[in-house]
Amino acid sequence: MPISNAAFVRSTVILLIAGMLALLGIVGTSLWLVSKVQGYFAGFIEVREARSAAADLLSILKDAETGQRGFIITGDTAFRAPYDDALRGVAEQEKVFLEKAMRLPAYAERATRVGTLVEQKLAELAGTVSLMEQGRQAEAIEEVKTDRGRVLMDELRVEIGSIMDDADRSLEESVVDTLRSASALQWTTVIGAIAIIGVLGGAAAVIMQYTRDIIVARREVETLNATLERRVDERTEELIRANQEVQRFAYIVTHDLRAPLVNIMGFTSELQASLAAIQSYVLADGKAPSEGDILEARRAASEDLPEAIGFIRSSTKKMDGLINAILKISRDGRRELRIERVDVKALVEAGAAAVGHQVGESDGEVTIDDKLPTVISDRLSLEQVFGNLFDNAIKYRSPDRPLRIYVTAKNGGRAGFVIEFTDNGRGIAPEDHERVFELFRRSGTQDKPGEGIGLAHVRSLMRNLGGDIVVRSELGQGTTFVLRLPPDLSKVVRSMQA
Repeated sequence: MPISNAAFVRSTVILLIAGMLALLGIVGTSLWLVSKVQGYFAGFIEVREARSAAADLLSILKDAETGQRGFIITGDTAFRAPYDDALRGVAEQEKVFLEKAMRLPAYAERATRVGTLVEQKLAELAGTVSLMEQGRQAEAIEEVKTDRGRVLMDELRVEIGSIMDDADRSLEESVVDTLRSASALQWTTVIGAIAIIGVLGGAAAVIMQYTRDIIVARREVETLNATLERRVDERTEELIRANQEVQRFAYIVTHDLRAPLVNIMGFTSELQASLAAIQSYVLADGKAPSEGDILEARRAASEDLPEAIGFIRSSTKKMDGLINAILKISRDGRRELRIERVDVKALVEAGAAAVGHQVGESDGEVTIDDKLPTVISDRLSLEQVFGNLFDNAIKYRSPDRPLRIYVTAKNGGRAGFVIEFTDNGRGIAPEDHERVFELFRRSGTQDKPGEGIGLAHVRSLMRNLGGDIVVRSELGQGTTFVLRLPPDLSKVVRSMQA
């Protein structure tokens, strides 16, 4: 239906407003999320610095205590050096710790308690070292044995440890919040981009439709006084353009459907040319046709018309086959899967038995691994997959050697079961490894009948089962199809529904 000027303006304005709202939503949400991420990051830095300062303070106090005890027990001044070095750094480290911790209200009270304990610990250390300097080692040792220093150190460990534990939890929460905000920002960007693309697509569609309507209207005005025959030709051209538009919507099969269509169009012209020769003979209106007219009419009736009709019939038959192939894959995609326990080994053995006489004709042999698994899947789909692969191996076997088919399996962990279907046939060129899975695409010498839907059908079935199929092959060396199959299709279905 043509678009009126008012409808075009209204649609354009609505789309522009929608695009602006989507853009403003993206920008506003992005700024808000970025602000949250910056806040999380700033808090993360503060907590991390407070934790680091607490750990450093505890470490330097341990160094001081170790030096003190070594000096008291041995009397060796070599143990005094670590004590003095640690002692010089304690005050500075305590200052850094208090500065960082007091910024965070959650740690302020415990930080004050830590400062008090540090002062008491330093006094205890200084007292025992002073006794040693006065030569009163026994008294210093007795002071150490009172366990006052150990108790103070234990209290420091508890207080500082609790700060560090809280900091660790806070850091973990901050990381989780940051990641969540980053994920939300990512999804906001993606959803907003999709919305904007949708708006642009809608605007482009409206403009294209409006432009197309203007062009059509202009052509109708230009051809208003044309003859009836000219108008019929124009209608025919419009139908052809409509045909081409439908083909563009079916992009994946454009090339394959177009080839027989071109043949039909060409031989339709041939029919038209032949019809002209016959008309000049049949519709002579009482005039005696010339010998040339008679020869042309006979040649058209005996040669040109049958040939053109035959080619048109074969082309339409090919198109019908291609369309039926597409419908077959489409029906398989819509078929409700029947999930049940399937013994893959038994299924493969049944498929091998079905083609046993064909394999035997070439003195061939099928070897099936005993380790083929039992899975929860759709039996009919798997039967079709293995049947196609057996047929493919037989069709493209090498004439130079007996056919050998090997079916093996292994557990691929999270990837599910990996089943390999190997033959020693012709092989597939590297550049065709992906192409063979495309609809209506075949590789190598085309000396076997087929439309090129088998492997495309297999890939469609495997993906419906939550798996996939790829190929490894070399020309002249054989082919290995690698199937990845989930152990339980019901879990895959539930995860997709969730």
